[in-house]
Amino acid sequence: MTSISPTQNTHPTSKPSRPSLDELWMPFTANRSFKSAPRMLVAAKGMYYTTDDGRKILDGTAGLWCVNAGHCREPITEAIRRQAGVLDYAPPFNLANPLSFELAQRVTKLMPRGIDRVFFGNSGSEAVDTALKIALAYWQAKGEPNRVRFIGRQRGYHGVGFGGVSVGGIEANRKQFVGQTLPAVDHLPHTHDIAKNAFSRGQPAHGAHFADALESMIEKHGAATVAAVIIEPMAGSTGVLLPPKGYLERIREICTKHGILLIFDEVITGFGRLGSAFGATKFNVTPDMLTIAKGITNATVPMGAVCAKSEIYDTIVNSSAPGIELFHGYTYSGHPLAAAAGLATLDLYRDEGLFDRAASLESYWADAVHALRGSSKIIDLRNMGLVAGIELEPRPGAPGARAFEVFLKCFEDGVMVRSTGDTIALSPPLIVEKPEIDRMFESVRKTIELVS
Repeated sequence: MTSISPTQNTHPTSKPSRPSLDELWMPFTANRSFKSAPRMLVAAKGMYYTTDDGRKILDGTAGLWCVNAGHCREPITEAIRRQAGVLDYAPPFNLANPLSFELAQRVTKLMPRGIDRVFFGNSGSEAVDTALKIALAYWQAKGEPNRVRFIGRQRGYHGVGFGGVSVGGIEANRKQFVGQTLPAVDHLPHTHDIAKNAFSRGQPAHGAHFADALESMIEKHGAATVAAVIIEPMAGSTGVLLPPKGYLERIREICTKHGILLIFDEVITGFGRLGSAFGATKFNVTPDMLTIAKGITNATVPMGAVCAKSEIYDTIVNSSAPGIELFHGYTYSGHPLAAAAGLATLDLYRDEGLFDRAASLESYWADAVHALRGSSKIIDLRNMGLVAGIELEPRPGAPGARAFEVFLKCFEDGVMVRSTGDTIALSPPLIVEKPEIDRMFESVRKTIELVS
């Protein structure tokens, strides 16, 4: 007879028991508040999560900007299962697995022309820190070791590594680590201008001039000291901030003029989110490096990467002495399960035409976003691809409280949205149907009215 442990569930159809909540320190979460009223997700399929009390939750955020093809897609899960039984792990230092090479080749085929080298990591945060280190190594190899300064942007988000926090422009992410971030960093002004661009459909018309601040910073520090500029084509985590028309083009022009590397953080904007493979292809602006993660594996297995121009790779590799050319990497770089998941994910994107599908829904999505105009306490609406930012008037003395309450009420109503500051962000899987779009925005509309 098989023994059953006291904690084993002997009734599979019963409500699952909750584990102790004490031991886990949750990331980017108000732990005390959450643990007093937890929201548990126990299953997912397609466009929906299932909670531990059996409710279906429409996923309006693609998890965390990452489940672009929908949840538990069988081609991806089967590829992971199959690979786990063949090769579960292979060391990436002086050894390799063939899937990582195949995935790198497949990824570069989606990139703007000239970006054809891939360095794998495990997250967007690792990708950003890797890109910064590659930039420094590049200038060392070029014989310009004084190029050590990075320029980010206010309200930019580039992950949580010390490099990413340094170049990122969200002050709250740095305040507990004062004195321990990178020293040679400056930040461009953000491009968000409600006074002139409120309720724009797509790219706002006003604001290309914000790029000119880069010229001033270069003049201040000296071009010969600046290694790279890093920005998101569209800032997501800070509240869906869209690039004004001409802005990215101007940033590229200035970087080219002064010989400065331009890095696009495409962890959120990559893999169809804006109705194109990447923000770089959407806006027809080619950086020198891109950081990617999230959608590369449909979030099934953690993976991130830096995609770089071959000139960067060649400069570092060919100028080095025999042996290791870049002293950087991760135990799980190009992990075989992640590579298998990535290949299956790219197949699914291609076979179902999901990037084009997102583009075809953009107009319907924009109409749904801007139909909220006039609702109480909404001060701006922003959209691009399948992304929406719904900015709410802050409560006096309680910034962010109104939007977080909308997040909670929508979850009670069966729709997952994301709150960031006083903005509600929506970014559903690219498989979303029009009735599900309608359901999301109806829930947001009535919830904002209720909270207001």
